[in-house]
Amino acid sequence: MQGTQGNTGARGTITVTLNARLQPAHRTELEDAFSDACQLHGIRAEVIGGGTLLASSGEVANCDLRIRVDDLGGDSVLLIRRLFEAMLAPVGSSISLPGGGPRIPFGVHQGLGLYLNGTDLPSEVYQTCDINHVHEECMRRLEGVGMLNSHWQGPTETALYMYGDSFDRMHAAITPLLDSYPLCQRCRVERIA
Repeated sequence: MQGTQGNTGARGTITVTLNARLQPAHRTELEDAFSDACQLHGIRAEVIGGGTLLASSGEVANCDLRIRVDDLGGDSVLLIRRLFEAMLAPVGSSISLPGGGPRIPFGVHQGLGLYLNGTDLPSEVYQTCDINHVHEECMRRLEGVGMLNSHWQGPTETALYMYGDSFDRMHAAITPLLDSYPLCQRCRVERIA
């Protein structure tokens, strides 16, 4: 990648807001992957902070990463955007530059939330079925289509968050599981990006 070695612009901090429902531990994994990619490509940038925005229900709404960039005048911001788009950048994400200018919208991935009913199924379903099986099967079925990136457990349901190139392809990949595994009864699927 070119344009990352010179120091023609000012140093500053940008905020990358990802329209991704990532638990803090999963956001940290992404931060580590970003740092490794910056080193690999010679981009002088480092994550100096991050946060997770919660909805009133306690469910993750999105997450921020604060990134110090050595050269805001070069190609660094564009390269950072491309790195996230190669890793995880759901539609509806944005970058905020120093000085409070307009946000730069970006994002290429679509998101699917699978919400498993945690209260209304027969008790034997909860006793004999395993959420880990659903997690593993979703990961297996999404291979080449998307990834299961995070989860959330609420008071009445458990959500699995998946991101990929196409909501419809991800939904089609997991539908046989949803139709056959008892724990998936009365679940709901929601487009989250």
